[in-house]
Amino acid sequence: MNPGPNNAIGPQVRGESGNRPLLMLALFLLVLVVSLAAATQYLAHALQYHAALGANVSHLYAPWKILEWARQWPGRYSDQFSMAGSIGLMTAAFGLILLMGYKKHLAQSSSVSSRLHGSARWADKKDILAAGLLPRNASWLDRLKGKSREEQRASVYVGAWLDKHGRQHYLRHNGPEHVLCYAPTRSGKGVGLIVPTLLSWPESAVITDLKGELWELTAGWRKLHARNRVLRFEPASVGGGAHWNPLDEIRIASEQAVGDVQNLATLIVDPDGRGLETHWQKSAQSLLVGLVLHALHQALHDGKPTPAIADIDAMLSDPDREIGELWMQMFAAPIPDGTHQRIVAATARDMMDRPKEEAGSVLSTAKSYLSLYRDPVVRDNTADSHFRIADLMHHDNPVSLYIVTRPADKTRLQPLVRILLNMIVRLLADRIEFEHGRAKPVYKHRLLMMLDEFPSLGKLGILQESLAFLAGYGIKCYLICQDINQLRSGTTGYGRDESITSNCHIQSAFPPNRVETAEHLSKLTGQTTIAKEQVSKNGKQTSRTMQEVQRSLLTVDECLRMPGPVKRTQDGQDVIEKAGDMIIYVAGCPAIYGKQPLYFQDRIFQARAAIAVPIQSDRLI
Repeated sequence: MNPGPNNAIGPQVRGESGNRPLLMLALFLLVLVVSLAAATQYLAHALQYHAALGANVSHLYAPWKILEWARQWPGRYSDQFSMAGSIGLMTAAFGLILLMGYKKHLAQSSSVSSRLHGSARWADKKDILAAGLLPRNASWLDRLKGKSREEQRASVYVGAWLDKHGRQHYLRHNGPEHVLCYAPTRSGKGVGLIVPTLLSWPESAVITDLKGELWELTAGWRKLHARNRVLRFEPASVGGGAHWNPLDEIRIASEQAVGDVQNLATLIVDPDGRGLETHWQKSAQSLLVGLVLHALHQALHDGKPTPAIADIDAMLSDPDREIGELWMQMFAAPIPDGTHQRIVAATARDMMDRPKEEAGSVLSTAKSYLSLYRDPVVRDNTADSHFRIADLMHHDNPVSLYIVTRPADKTRLQPLVRILLNMIVRLLADRIEFEHGRAKPVYKHRLLMMLDEFPSLGKLGILQESLAFLAGYGIKCYLICQDINQLRSGTTGYGRDESITSNCHIQSAFPPNRVETAEHLSKLTGQTTIAKEQVSKNGKQTSRTMQEVQRSLLTVDECLRMPGPVKRTQDGQDVIEKAGDMIIYVAGCPAIYGKQPLYFQDRIFQARAAIAVPIQSDRLI
């Protein structure tokens, strides 16, 4: 038996095919009603619409009346009842034949060919609600409590959408999944996505603030109304900022101490995230592990504060002693922990056993990676700590940490910022508990990591590897890059085989400048099927045929020509007058053609941004 062609293409069509049994049942009931109506009307006509037949409307009776009449007058008018039954049966038979033909037509039909070449389409309001980016109407129970819509308390802004009436709706996501945004420089990502999010997110946050603008616009509201403790860590600034010493995060009294020190040493000698490629890097990393352990235990022994990275550099560059004296001191250091003592002694022995030229090269390599901390401003800002990383999620109040790096200092401060972000991910995603078969939060506050231009920090391997499970620890990442090339750069990014995009539930994009990004967005949007009319002429005769062909829902050219924000120059600066378009992709949902939100066009956000910024950073220690 030939089952017919398989025309059920795509998940949408397969989902719709589930309604066919209900349709067939409805048509069968319709045939039954029509056949009863035919029998009833014939019998009424045969009995000349006698008054005893009951109520009617213009001689039209209810379809089931013949059943009542048969029960009311059994054995009477047998000829009329027999003829009416025959008419009903013939009507039912004819209807069933039509129904079977229609069913066969559906099975063999090419009616789904409108999606034969692709079923991509733009999302409508129903799709956006299903994606969780618009608040649903409140249930009847919530309405009794005075709530008209469900709340989206701790959520991030991913864009805006215009309905068919031209009304703008903010698109907000409050799930644990991560967000990735492609936004070129000066495209309005700050005023459209970052600032609205920081002016509404009530929980803890880590923000990379490249110019200090986010601190100026959002720290006031976050401190005054979101009840956050706000920290401004600006390593190259004098006074007023928070201090942070990476060595304070070393769990020296635990089994994790060696791992903590090794990770820190690796970050110091690998400032770009390219890995330990040379012998000198690997040797310098091994040397720094022993030096840091030695310095920490020496401070404990002498009852002094935790040493800073600048102190490690001072140990290697002490002009008042020969470097060999340091190796001897490390070799004979009285360290209570046997494992730590062996590592420190082995480090010293390695340096003593090296040829003079090699030892000098290893030493100079290590010192070159510590040169940043010779800057007295950086040294002072990393000499002690005003907060601990654990405070971000475990403090009594939510904590907002602004990592401010001015453009002039961005490159040289990159190694220190990488150390901080690496430790945040590693230390806050180290423990999870379960209760009744489900994960139980062990944190007091969720953490939003708002990382603007994050590929410019170099490859953060731990971030890429951890995205898959960070959500389970209460950490939500909002990652922003200029384009797909910056993200997948083989030298400064994560390579072509990156897994950042795979682990971001939502991807949004402003109008791109690079063809590669436009191609990526076009593929994400998908393929659709359109009707193409062909006109052919043969003499005086003209024939028209419709052909269904495939095209991208958003071609590369259309993507590159998406309207961007309209700007004007005021006081020598570009000011956005009109928002541009954008696209939002949510996994499992049609693409959303949206609009860029602008915080300064919203009175609430404008008032929040106008709140005075704190004069000084808070201190938690």
